[in-house]
Amino acid sequence: MNTKINQSINVGVDTGKTQLDIHIRPLDLFFSVENNDKGIKKALKTIKSHNPERIVIEATGRLEMPFVLACAEVQLPIVRANPVHIKRFAGAIGRRAKNDRLDAELIAHYGEAIKPDLTVIKPKNIRLISDLVIRRNQLLSMQTMEKNRIQILPASLHSTIKPMLTTIKNQITKLEEKLVKLIEDSPEYQAKNTILQSVPGIGNIAAASIISNVPELGYITNKQAASLIGVAPITRESGRYKGKRVIQGGRAQVRTVLYMAMMSAMQCNPVFKATYARLLAAGKPKKVAIIACVRKMVVTLNSMLRDGAMWDENTAKN
Repeated sequence: MNTKINQSINVGVDTGKTQLDIHIRPLDLFFSVENNDKGIKKALKTIKSHNPERIVIEATGRLEMPFVLACAEVQLPIVRANPVHIKRFAGAIGRRAKNDRLDAELIAHYGEAIKPDLTVIKPKNIRLISDLVIRRNQLLSMQTMEKNRIQILPASLHSTIKPMLTTIKNQITKLEEKLVKLIEDSPEYQAKNTILQSVPGIGNIAAASIISNVPELGYITNKQAASLIGVAPITRESGRYKGKRVIQGGRAQVRTVLYMAMMSAMQCNPVFKATYARLLAAGKPKKVAIIACVRKMVVTLNSMLRDGAMWDENTAKN
């Protein structure tokens, strides 16, 4: 009698630059393939034959994306898991040994025990918008580093820096133009974009980041929205201990973009300018006050997208 017929199959995939190590639980089946189109097709053929409940892979960067997209294309249940969650799971079960095979086995065990939600893969254009925003942020960081260098290096070296600054600036402009065009080419994105940019302080980049990285906005509660972005204060209390409330988790890329947008909004948007001034007057540190303003902005944007409403200063004051 086969006792494994009704068992759920969970697959763990450990990603390397050139290789994918795969463990199928509870069949105790392990194999490796190259991390390229040919290897991925071979892996999916084997995995699909076992009708998995979920396939779990760590979201460590871009190395896992070809496999993730290939799973989505053939409608296999894929999960891009937070590496921190898997590491904590390993600690909870006392797993200390590490190698490719054990890592794949651990990831499969995590999938079976925790049953993480399946990952919803964004449409191609949404992924591209997100990638463009990420790349723009990288170029801005490079631009800042070069500007700092021109302040501290001798004038004789400025000729090696200025061409870099010009090139970076041109690339940033091109990326911004692509972002605008991608949004303009989609009626759905354009409608959201119009609502978002009606808020003084929200520009092309902030709108694009929200559209591509927080598609849930407008369909969730305000509390969920704040938590999703990572601007909801987390209480740290235990017995008599009462620590400071802090923010943690959430989608850091969007939070960073909205933080920068808020720096602009506090200058040109009377609602957030007044909110920031009130918080400072109440003794809040500047950074805490800015995050509180970002939280208010997230809640306001969520309500606007939910109701299909443009910016209204009187409504936003509430």
